Parts: sequence; structure tokens; C-alpha cells
Amino acid sequence: MKKQLTDTQVEIEIEKLQKSPLVKLAMTEERLKRKRRNYLSLLKWYEKKGKELADAGITLEELKRIDKEMSI
Repeated sequence: MKKQLTDTQVEIEIEKLQKSPLVKLAMTEERLKRKRRNYLSLLKWYEKKGKELADAGITLEELKRIDKEMSI
């Protein structure tokens, strides 16, 4: 059976691991993966929204025209 760590030992171990370059490397890789997955999700949402707009007969040219008119 494994020996339980005291609260103090846990805090010391956390501090040590937070300074580890290996932990920083893994955390950075995980952050980049999460960022890419979030971007993929956003692109899928845009595709769905674009299909809804196209089905409603709205075109990119029409939206550009509206944007130009609003910018004046």
C-alpha cells in the first residue's frame, strides 16, 4: 500500500513540478492542441451558419454591400 503524502509534502511536490521544464513542455503542447480543437469547432460552427445563410438566399456579395453601406 502506498504511503499517503502530508499536505505539506503535496505543496512541495506541486511547487517542484511547476518549475519542471518537462511539465512546461507538456502543458504548452496540451494548450496548443486545445487551441486547435477550439478553432476546428469554431470553423464547423461557421460552416453551419454559412449553410443557413446560403439556404436563406443570402450571398457574400450582399453582405459586403450591406457592410459598405453601413460604413458610410
